[in-house]
Amino acid sequence: MMTAAVGAMLAFSTADAMAGKADDTLNWATTREIAVVDPYYNNTRELVVMGHMGWDGLVFRDIDTGEFKPLLAKSWEWTSDTALEFVLRDDVKFHDGSAFDADDVVYTLNHVSNKDNGVLTFRNVSWIKNAEKIGDHKVRINLAKPFPPALAYLANAVFIMPSGHYDSAPTKADGKKDYAAVKAVGTGPYMVGEVKAGAHVVMEKNANYMANSPKGSPQIGKMRFRTISEMNTQLAELLTGGLDWIWDVPKDQAERMGENPAVTIENAKTFRISYMAFDVDGDSGTDVFTKKKVRQAVAHAINRKAIAENLVGPASVVIHSACHPDQFGCTQDVPQFDYDPAKAKALLAEAGYPDGFEFDIYGYRQREFTEAVIGDLAKVGIKAKLNWLQYRALRDIVRKGETPINHMTWGSYSIPDVSAVVSHFFKHGPDDPAKDDLTKELLDIADNSIDAEVRKANYKKAFTRIAGEVYWLPMFTYAKYYAYSKDLDFKATPDEIPRFYTAKWK
Repeated sequence: MMTAAVGAMLAFSTADAMAGKADDTLNWATTREIAVVDPYYNNTRELVVMGHMGWDGLVFRDIDTGEFKPLLAKSWEWTSDTALEFVLRDDVKFHDGSAFDADDVVYTLNHVSNKDNGVLTFRNVSWIKNAEKIGDHKVRINLAKPFPPALAYLANAVFIMPSGHYDSAPTKADGKKDYAAVKAVGTGPYMVGEVKAGAHVVMEKNANYMANSPKGSPQIGKMRFRTISEMNTQLAELLTGGLDWIWDVPKDQAERMGENPAVTIENAKTFRISYMAFDVDGDSGTDVFTKKKVRQAVAHAINRKAIAENLVGPASVVIHSACHPDQFGCTQDVPQFDYDPAKAKALLAEAGYPDGFEFDIYGYRQREFTEAVIGDLAKVGIKAKLNWLQYRALRDIVRKGETPINHMTWGSYSIPDVSAVVSHFFKHGPDDPAKDDLTKELLDIADNSIDAEVRKANYKKAFTRIAGEVYWLPMFTYAKYYAYSKDLDFKATPDEIPRFYTAKWK
């Protein structure tokens, strides 16, 4: 709820947020605590954003055209269905001054594609068999199987580290290497500076950033990320100059804030989707969701359209499949569950719960969205107790099977291919709520075929099964409200990766 003080600021403050511009520092904040600044060992959205600022990949995806452009690589070619060769730039330096070459690419890809090294979203690199050096500035990536969206993953989720980067990792108490503790070093337009776990991360402009990069040349001197857990505090600081940029602003506050001449408000779609995952096996100790009719009842009880329209924003749409509509292979032609409380009650009665039941629901993002879900469930007799956690804590207990329902989100690393979402959640990995063999079989075929029509057909079969069995309840696409200083020249993009390296002061 918005406090009276913040409400007054939204309505009447006209103070210019000059602090960031005055000292050439873009101050941005979210509610997320950041302790690890490494895009392989922290898979939060904040590290996706910082990953593109501090590191580079071999290729770059143009968000406007969808075209892949050279970045660390000058050129590339498929030499077979399972081999990609890259010619690399010879004029790039890492932030520590060392020269970039083939050894860095080979080291990085062989490290992250080794499952024993514990990359958090292993799905992003599991398609890589190995990498080999075939010249000082030429490498070959060998694929475990044909993987058509390889370039999309290389552009959005595979960042190059210097050779030997993780060799200095300290050893943890359990005897394993703590790769997340290694000091960040990349080639990107910004360099990681001071890091205070749970408080802030400072990144400084790389004055020696490579020429002719599709990312352009960084314009702002410093980027300071801050963790601010309360949205009201973020709003107040934006209006008084402590912050220059925030997102995930609640719709009502964003609309009211739009009346203030000191800030710019923007609502933009993202690749992120909201979903609810059911404990279909009863691992949490709550067995009600092992019954398909109960899962169907929940699906009919929730007014997803109302949540999307009234709470998320005009760029949000309801979805019925475990994918984003803008991703290759996504289809909404699957079993659907319209809002129908009467049908929900009938299904509950058929399942043996005419008076409903109680359970624990878990969430971490946009509490008002989950509270709306709880309100809808209460109308059909289902009483949900809300458990609110930080993302990493919730992710860990989800993977232990301890949540009857978890209401979470997934941004697909902004990769425009359904393999980045459905194949992560339904191929027997740690986030798979069903471990369904048929779904995995269909996804394996789709993921590894080079025939686009075969891929689409098998993804559709998988989506149809997931929806029909109600392993998930896909909710809606996310649309973010951005709020930023009128002095900041910034453009929101539909992939949920703020390109701060292109931002500048007006």
